[in-house]
Order: sequence, then structure tokens, then C-alpha cells
Amino acid sequence: MSTSLIILAAGKGTRMRSDLPKVLHKVAGFPLLAHAMTSGAAFEPERTVIVTGHGAELVDAAARAVDEAATCVVQEEQLGTGHAVLQARPALDGFRGDVIVLYGDTPFIRPETLQAMAEARKTHDVVVLGFQAADPAKYGRLVMDGEELQKIVEFKDASIRERAIDFCNSGVVSASAETLFALLDKVGNDNASGEYYLTDIVALAREAGLSATAVACDELETMGVNSRADLAVAEAAFQARARAEALESGVTLTAPETVFFAMDTHVGPDTEIEPNVVFGPGVTIENGAHIRAFSHLEGAHVSRGAVVGPYARLRPGAELAEDVRIGNFVEIKNAVIDEGAKVNHLTYIGDAHVGERSNIGAGTITCNYDGVFKHRTEIGKRVFVGSNTMLVAPVKLGDDAMTGSGTVVTKDVPEGALALGRADQVNKSGLARKMFEILKARKEKQAEGKS
Repeated sequence: MSTSLIILAAGKGTRMRSDLPKVLHKVAGFPLLAHAMTSGAAFEPERTVIVTGHGAELVDAAARAVDEAATCVVQEEQLGTGHAVLQARPALDGFRGDVIVLYGDTPFIRPETLQAMAEARKTHDVVVLGFQAADPAKYGRLVMDGEELQKIVEFKDASIRERAIDFCNSGVVSASAETLFALLDKVGNDNASGEYYLTDIVALAREAGLSATAVACDELETMGVNSRADLAVAEAAFQARARAEALESGVTLTAPETVFFAMDTHVGPDTEIEPNVVFGPGVTIENGAHIRAFSHLEGAHVSRGAVVGPYARLRPGAELAEDVRIGNFVEIKNAVIDEGAKVNHLTYIGDAHVGERSNIGAGTITCNYDGVFKHRTEIGKRVFVGSNTMLVAPVKLGDDAMTGSGTVVTKDVPEGALALGRADQVNKSGLARKMFEILKARKEKQAEGKS
């Protein structure tokens, strides 16, 4: 049976103390909403509907960055979770499959857990995701009778006996679209908050002779993010899991607690990552690479056998072929570095192509920006670029070319040619001593004036 997603993302998140909608705060380099959408995407949903509210335009843009086909609908009034889900009904008109309701501020629900809910749907009309809470606090309680879920009771409305239950409600629900909306039409707001609770559909389903059950997951998966403190806890939880998965997959982490991954980071086996490395979004590291300490990578691809760092920065569009060397205090942006090339020291390579086996000397800069437009630098194979060379783009260096140290290259260098572009050196005999004498005398005069 086909599946569609409804993701609730209308909350302002006042405890965040932020103008940014709560679901757009980031964990592992991506908005909370993106995490929720990615989990649900494992089902290849027929439709994905995001229910927005505060900052609707921003949330809409973030949702479409993950899934261009996502539909966003606005909940104008915040009248509870049941009311929020009903706002998605027009966007699901004609859909006859199952619906899973997720939350944009709950980033860690695994696809395997959602699959378990799908399995339970084969034998039950309504399926709820629950967890054993270490501290039930103010969570809603799942009242079970064997495998059957009798009802969900919000903490505010629970009896003393019900509050003693530690099997708690995550809020995630699955049912057929027809059943879900039919039950929501019957939900009232006669409760302590005066809201329309999605959770009320369980008792209504039982009254209608429908079956309901709950699937259990680890409490961490249901973590909701409501404050900056929660955000920090969520980041730590994500990183702990990502580091463990990297180690399990054959990646060496010298100091795991100092390495930070993004949600989409891919690192191949036999890669070694030294301490204090940070991965931004969009990084792929092939097998057997070596990322040295204090490097930052974002939007980059690093091939087998490449070495990056220490203290290197790879920006979006950096493409490193096999056995490339990127050294200390080197920045690569929107550039392809071919096999065996070396960029080892204090260098910026942007909007460029460096051919195989070329060597870029320390202090080299591709001058790619004229204040309005970006321009490209093409460096051929086996080129030797001398230290402190300025490559003023657009410019090309042919295969086997060379530049002298300190050269400013403003026009193309033919294949096999040596480019020299610096002023002639002039030595003035005895002038250094004379200048020191003048300066020392000036300093002594200044000291006398202060005394």
C-alpha cells in the first residue's frame, strides 16, 4: 500500500528565544525538519505534506530544498495537533493509502522504526509509536491491554494511576487516510487545554470497533527539540551515533569525541580522521583517505588515497582525485584537483582546475574575483607553480609550464614555458647601515622628548 507523510511544523518554538521557526534550527548541519523528512523518505512517500505556521515561507523553502515535490499548508490558528493534521486533508484529496504523522522538531526517528509501524498496520487500524520513558514527566500515557492500545491520556487529564504508566506517547501515528480523517472529524476540545488532540483518535477508534496498537522504540528516537539546551543534547546524540557508526564501518577516528559529522556525511572504510575535524553538509570521503587534524570540509569530494590537512579548508565544489595532497592552511573552493597533484602550503585555489602531478608552491593564490564576476584558472599537467605566484584569472598554464617565485601571471603561459613577472632586484651599497643609523637616531630623539 502506498504511504504519504504529514509532518507538523507550525510551532514558533518560543523557548528557543529566536525569530527563526523552531524546525529550522540545525542539528548536524541540517534543519530539524530535514531530519524528519529524510526519515520518512525511506518509504518513498507518494505525497509529503508539511503543516506550517510561524515563518511559513521560510519553512516552505526549507522543505522544498529537501523535496521539491513537498506540499506546504498553513495552520493559521494553533488549535492543537488534531487540528493541524486536518489542515493537510485538501493536499491528500484522492489519496487512498496509509498516512504517517511525524513532527518537524523530532529528528531521530529511524526508518526501521517507521517500517515496524507499517508492519503493525497490517493487523491494526491505528498504530501509535511509544517508548519506555526513564522519566515520564508530562508525556502522554499509552494505556495498553495486552497488544491492544485502549487510549492515550495527556498528562494534564490523567488520573494518578494513569500517571504511573511509563509507556509514553511519541505523537507519531499511522492509519489509512480515510480512517485518520474520519476519526479526526469526531475529535472535540473538551480538555484542560481546550485543544483538538490527535491522540484522541485512539479512544474514538475503539468506540467505532476499530483496533489500535502501539509499537515501541528507543526513547532517544522520540527526542523533541524545544529549547537551545535540547538542541545541544540533540547534536550530542547525533554525533555519538554517527561516530559509532563510522567506527563500526571501518573508519579510524583517533579522537572520536572531537570529530563532528553532518547528517549526510559519507566516509569510506580505511579512512583515517585525526582530531578536531568538522564536516559540513555535502561531503563524501572515499576509502583510504586521510583527513588530518583541524580541517574543515563542506560540499567536497575526496578520493581514495588523498591526504587533507592539517588545518585545511575544503569548500563547496572541491573535487580531489586519487592521491592528491592538500596541506596546511590551504583553501580549495569550486576547484578540481587531478590525480597526484600537490597543494601543500598556505595557498588559495578557487574556481580552478589543477592538472595531474602539478605542484602548487606555498603562498599561491588564484585571483578569481574582480569584485563583480568570478573567473576561472586552468593549470595543466605536471605544472610547477613557484611560491607566492599570483594567478590573475581568467588565465591558463599549459602542460609542463613553470612560474618563477613571486610572479604575477596576467596572461596565458604556453606549454613548457617559464613565466617570470616580477620587478628586477636593485642593491644599494651601504644604504641599509645608513637607514638603521637614521632610524636609531630618530628613536633616541623621541625618547629624550618623553623624559
